[in-house]
Amino acid sequence: MNEIDRKHSAARCPLCGKATDRAFKPFCSKRCADIDLNRWLSGVYAVPVKEDEDEDGTRVADGEGEKS
Repeated sequence: MNEIDRKHSAARCPLCGKATDRAFKPFCSKRCADIDLNRWLSGVYAVPVKEDEDEDGTRVADGEGEKS
């Protein structure tokens, strides 16, 4: 077995752990792909964000600094 074959045989679905299906990679099925999409859309997964800071290093409060 070469290195490429080992990579394909070792690929597992990140949700349920079953072997991946080429049509739904990296998932094993449409169901697992849809579950993952729903988690992204509902906000379960989130990318951390660094809060904005003013020039002097203090955090800008909501509404502060806005012009009317």
